[in-house]
Amino acid sequence: MIGDRWGVSDSETLRPYPCDDFVDSPTLQAWRGVDVQAPAEAVWPWVVQVRLAPYSYDWIDNLGRRSPRKLMGLPEPQVGDRFTTAGGRDLGRIVSVDPGKQLTATIMGAFMSYVLVPQPHDRTRLLLKVAMRTTRWAAPGLSVGDLVMARRQLLNLKRLAEQHQGAL
Repeated sequence: MIGDRWGVSDSETLRPYPCDDFVDSPTLQAWRGVDVQAPAEAVWPWVVQVRLAPYSYDWIDNLGRRSPRKLMGLPEPQVGDRFTTAGGRDLGRIVSVDPGKQLTATIMGAFMSYVLVPQPHDRTRLLLKVAMRTTRWAAPGLSVGDLVMARRQLLNLKRLAEQHQGAL
């Protein structure tokens, strides 16, 4: 499908993700990934911070409010917590979490897993999989729209983790 992959290898699309446990026979599956030049413990707090803001294109999905550029010291996420805030509204909920390793949430009918895969030399693969059931006609448009927003989000999280890794 158009827009279903960005920055991921074949093996990364074949691995299991926690969101797979929440969607039977998904009609949309999309994978995104970035290399982060920081250890997983420096990346995780930024994934956790998605609870405060979307970290993609703030002028679109956050009504122009800038996503925080410093860590706010949030507690570890818990199942049932809000997933994110966009445009001043709480959206989605966390459905699974393994601190430092993965955070899975649901929003607007989609389930998404952020997975941190430690790499040699204090690097991390930050992977995101989105899965949902939708009509086959809507899936391509949703996939492309998610690609644009998720790509920006992952690149922003990467940049922030790399810039602030020494602060931990």
